Amino acid sequence: MNTKKIIVALLLFVTAFQACKKDKEVEPEKVTPTATNVEIGSGNKQALRGRDFHFNADVIAADKIKDVQVKILQKSGEKYTATWKFELTWPEYNGAKNTNVHKHFTIPAEAPEGKYDFYFVVLDENGTKLEIKEDLTIIDPVNVPVDPKIGRDFVSRNDTMIYSMGTYMETELIVRKGDELKLHAQVNDIKGDGILYSVLIKKKANYYPESIDKLDLSKVIVVSKIEHKGLAAASKITTLKQINGVYGGESIVIGADKDSNEPTANPINGEKMWESGKYNWVILYKNTTHNISTYKVIPITIDYK
Repeated sequence: MNTKKIIVALLLFVTAFQACKKDKEVEPEKVTPTATNVEIGSGNKQALRGRDFHFNADVIAADKIKDVQVKILQKSGEKYTATWKFELTWPEYNGAKNTNVHKHFTIPAEAPEGKYDFYFVVLDENGTKLEIKEDLTIIDPVNVPVDPKIGRDFVSRNDTMIYSMGTYMETELIVRKGDELKLHAQVNDIKGDGILYSVLIKKKANYYPESIDKLDLSKVIVVSKIEHKGLAAASKITTLKQINGVYGGESIVIGADKDSNEPTANPINGEKMWESGKYNWVILYKNTTHNISTYKVIPITIDYK
């Protein structure tokens, strides 16, 4: 009788132990999406109301993307002239495993000035969520210390104008091996210190820098580089520079061995070697005194036969 009781007790113990073990077994934690190369604004986490705003992120889903959202919400405790929020969702990324979220949108002109919470949210089909929260300041353009504007941009081929300030003299801007390509631009409404780059970038490189902070010189052909120091308010600079007392330095011969980077010219080889195809002329300006940037892009085709 005692033996039977012992056996029953052992069976009950084993059963209870196994049940307890199963209770302790927890499903493995689900992996959440990730985001890298996140850019909010033009590198300064500021937005000008009524103006274009830039956002970029490389996203990898754990399973597949279910939704991508951006939210700009007023901070608790801050004072604003009106209640306001801004939300966007981009369904075109739904179902992707990995993608580059590169977007431009306009900050509404009625957005009250102030400090905000900026949220980038990625929902995954596995039920997880990535949420990135950053500070964002919205400013009226009249209240920024400098408001750089790129203008008077023109392209000439062998001293013949083919593009000027949004007007195309030719349907497609085509230059060929041996042609002299002149790229001129002007930046207005600046002061203090800053830097201006004029560069050519192959479209197939899938590389779109929108601030000098993101400029990778191994992927660009520098046509002109200009720096300024201590400028008075409402000043301007251009891509021109003095070389031996003569203004120039804003052109490049298609097929040149080196670019015009300073202080050291870079060889035009590797990823940026000359070849036929679509290029972008990218004008990049950063006011280093006030950490404010702007840029402009004009497409150019090179026929390198």
